[in-house]
Amino acid sequence: MGRLHCCFGGSLIQTLNFPSIPSTIQSSSSFSTSIFAPLTLFKTLTPSRNSIRRFPSLITSLSSPSPAAAQPVVDSTTTSTVDYAVKPQWKAAIDFKSIIENKSAVAENLKNRNSNANLELVIELYEKLLALQKEVEDLRYERNTVANKMKGKVEPLERQRLIEEGKNLKDKLVTLEEDLIKLTDALQREAQCIPNMTHPEVPVGGEDDSIIRKIVGAPREFMFPIKDHVQLGKELDLFDFDAAAEVSGSKFYYLKNEATLLEMALINWTLSEVMKRGFIPLTTPEIARSVVVEKCGFQPRGDNTQVYSIEGSDQCLIGTAEIPVGGIHMDSILADSSLPLKYAAFSHCFRTEAGAAGAATRGLYRVHQFSKVEMFILCRPEESNAYHQELIEIEEELFSKLGLHFKTLDMATGDLGAPAYRKYDVEAWMPGLGRYGEISSASNCTDYQSRRLGIRYRPENSSTPVNTKKGKGRNVTPPEFVHTLNATACAVPRMIVCILENNQQEDGSVVIPEPLRPFMGGIQIITPKSN
Repeated sequence: MGRLHCCFGGSLIQTLNFPSIPSTIQSSSSFSTSIFAPLTLFKTLTPSRNSIRRFPSLITSLSSPSPAAAQPVVDSTTTSTVDYAVKPQWKAAIDFKSIIENKSAVAENLKNRNSNANLELVIELYEKLLALQKEVEDLRYERNTVANKMKGKVEPLERQRLIEEGKNLKDKLVTLEEDLIKLTDALQREAQCIPNMTHPEVPVGGEDDSIIRKIVGAPREFMFPIKDHVQLGKELDLFDFDAAAEVSGSKFYYLKNEATLLEMALINWTLSEVMKRGFIPLTTPEIARSVVVEKCGFQPRGDNTQVYSIEGSDQCLIGTAEIPVGGIHMDSILADSSLPLKYAAFSHCFRTEAGAAGAATRGLYRVHQFSKVEMFILCRPEESNAYHQELIEIEEELFSKLGLHFKTLDMATGDLGAPAYRKYDVEAWMPGLGRYGEISSASNCTDYQSRRLGIRYRPENSSTPVNTKKGKGRNVTPPEFVHTLNATACAVPRMIVCILENNQQEDGSVVIPEPLRPFMGGIQIITPKSN
């Protein structure tokens, strides 16, 4: 048995027993650190055919910081501290040329997002990289020239001189190539801190600066004292928090009786609804490799992490199905005709909720494990804004059918995660809490995740010049990165909170929303249990 743990500020927050994955499965060579040819490792990406009008995609930098595993060393030519000792386990297709050409826009974006990414250091390291690449290239040319001279008739003394010269060039080249690998690794890690660019209409500021885009319904007026979901659940025998705390720890729970059926009903009804919109239903693995978690934009290590890591392995419990769904097409080129790909994934989700406190953490509102249906779309770049609108409309339709009063928000820059180009949140009225609580979000991540996950597609009809593959006699359109979007169709615990609190009756019973009744065996109302 392995130990499942998370750390906050160096302190052990949560420890759970969890079976370790066999070492034969863990040691996949495909996830080991790769050493690429130094001159091609950081080749500048050519802007795509739509990159000029898709300015945010043009300068997207697509990775979160990899955790340092050794002490950084100070570069003697700069005042900046750079860790040259640790290599990341993966590389993101970062467009450094575009970052430099749009330096002021990137800097403004970092400021608006309250990001601590070091743009100046990224540019400094990139310029050093170019200079070092040129030096390596020159040395290789000299070495080849010496080798060519030795192919013909050469006097013994001259041959000996050429041999010595070639040996010296080889030694210098080995040293420079090692420096080049270290420099490219340092550059990659620093650049991976830069978040996605931001939609021009996103409000600048913190959470309070977010803009309300729609309000649906109105708070219900109660003619009797309101109970919160914890009290309702106790009286209706729906939850057991105390037993769960003894078995698993705080912020875990048992669902009982009608609450169990309500969870199943919410999941099945949600899946049936989104499948009508062309979504493919999925169940996913609930353990993912740390590298996949990182590529999706989450930080599995460090202070305030929301990710449970499995000790003694490179694996984590997923905090959202977005992670395993994003990994389905990792390192692949999709057919243009297959897009868009629309998935609706059911999974259990695990979050440390490090740093969470206050009344909003009571009961089911903020827990360590919960069920969720997540929508995920892979599409062509020019279509992602339209699909973002489709996702928020689906969410609004689902919550309206359940009779909830809610508002949707265009979230401000300071509330955007690193992958999000734009994010809409849905907050529903929770009478027991006495305020709105977040029940869903919908994010357009443009090509932030796909560049890191290596997900591309090959356009069928393109005006971009094609490359001819030698010996094959056919033209191939260069592949482009897809855009990815994600949205929560149903986060079960908070939906249960909303349903119980908004549909409570004076006699202590709770009315089940009509769309869910067929999925609960026809149960229309939850009534108090007799002693």
